Amino acid sequence: MVLSLRRWLSRILFVVIFTLLLLIVTGSYRWLVDAIAPVHPYREPKGAALKVFQADAEKGSMADRLRWFYWYGE
Repeated sequence: MVLSLRRWLSRILFVVIFTLLLLIVTGSYRWLVDAIAPVHPYREPKGAALKVFQADAEKGSMADRLRWFYWYGE
């Protein structure tokens, strides 16, 4: 059985380069997701923002609530 040193070195070099590129791509993908996504999407807004939804504002019957649910899809 003949083992070619050049062939094995080229395979090892390919695996090393592939691994490095994979780490670079996954790291840049994580960085991009962190850059685009908000830090905390459910935090309280700052500035002149108004709260426009109140969960306890309507005290209707269960039938009314189901009607609203099916009508608006909430």
